[in-house]
Amino acid sequence: MAGAGAAGGIAGAPSANALRDELTRVTTLDNRRRAIMSAIGVLAVVSAIAIIASTFFISVLQVRGNSMEPTMTDGELVLATHSSSFKQGEISAFYYNNKILLKRVIAFPGDWVEITNQGVVFVNGVQLQESYLEKHELGKCDIEFPYQVPENRYFVLGDNRGVSIDSRSNAIGTVSEEQLIGNAVFRVWPLSSFGPIH
Repeated sequence: MAGAGAAGGIAGAPSANALRDELTRVTTLDNRRRAIMSAIGVLAVVSAIAIIASTFFISVLQVRGNSMEPTMTDGELVLATHSSSFKQGEISAFYYNNKILLKRVIAFPGDWVEITNQGVVFVNGVQLQESYLEKHELGKCDIEFPYQVPENRYFVLGDNRGVSIDSRSNAIGTVSEEQLIGNAVFRVWPLSSFGPIH
């Protein structure tokens, strides 16, 4: 005689708890995958923005040498905004022989520059007030003064006038508009000097 039927699971089938655990594991893996893909997407966007910014708007430059001391020292990292517009006294970044140099814009196309034997600079007969200098020096100079800045070119000087090679020397000369990258405006390293550049 057949006995009464009893409710029971199929032999070998997982229990409800095991199914819940498996569902939780799959859901967790799925969430992790989504988080990783989202993070990769964010990194890709940030990288693209950084590349675009560095190509069109900002360059990160490392200072090499001591020609801009005391304003900037060897090894510092600075940001340069891409621009073709400068004010007198701003620090320009420009290409020279496959390198990028940093110097201060002193005079513009058509301006007359005079530098005394003591290193005092006059532009169009007006003495520059250069509070950023530790001392005035004539430095390496093989051009004759008064000197008129050629059309579409800029006269630049390093802040460490005794050692800087700049527009006073025919080795570099004046800087053309095509050479210019932009203004060095912000120091990002070392952190102890983090802040705007003057």
